[in-house]
Amino acid sequence: MTERIRIAIVDDHPLFREGVARSLGEIGGFELVGEGASAEDAERLVRASAPDVLLLDISMPGGGLNALTAILSAAPGQKIVMLTVSETNADVAQALKAGARGYVLKGVGSKSLAEILRDVANGQSYVSPTLSARLLSDLLQPTNRKPDPLSQLTGREAEILRLVAEGLSNKEVAARLSLQEKTVKHHMTRVLAKLNVRNRTEAALLMHEARERN
Repeated sequence: MTERIRIAIVDDHPLFREGVARSLGEIGGFELVGEGASAEDAERLVRASAPDVLLLDISMPGGGLNALTAILSAAPGQKIVMLTVSETNADVAQALKAGARGYVLKGVGSKSLAEILRDVANGQSYVSPTLSARLLSDLLQPTNRKPDPLSQLTGREAEILRLVAEGLSNKEVAARLSLQEKTVKHHMTRVLAKLNVRNRTEAALLMHEARERN
């Protein structure tokens, strides 16, 4: 993106907010449009500033997950990335099911965070690699028996989705399969449409569910 990405940060630790804002400012390409320390602040910031991406902590007054649900109920298109220390599957699952576009652990480096925010602003989603494997193995318990939704994918599409489910980025998938990154993005767009899911994380979870039923 050529224009600066407008972000808002909501976390009840002022020093952490300042650190994130300073790091992104030094990297460039970002504009801080608001800060807050509670769920109420998060909802107010979205109404007032409509940031491109909202960074939201989980453990704060009012609860980050409560804020996530309330915000997306009122503004379904708002892109939200949870930036938290919580590694519990319950929190990850609740955040993703509620519509968060990203789930990032606070130990992430500033350059990696900047790249994640750019991807999310461009419509992609992200889950910290340290959580992905655990999430895919433990998160969803198969309940209703349904036909395998993956059967409608081509061999190439299934191959790409399998690598995405392992936590690889489009660039890494392209390198692994000797493809151009734009080709991988094109395939993933078709995968999301065929599986009727919103993002690559949901597609990966769907693959995991199908495998568990087999």
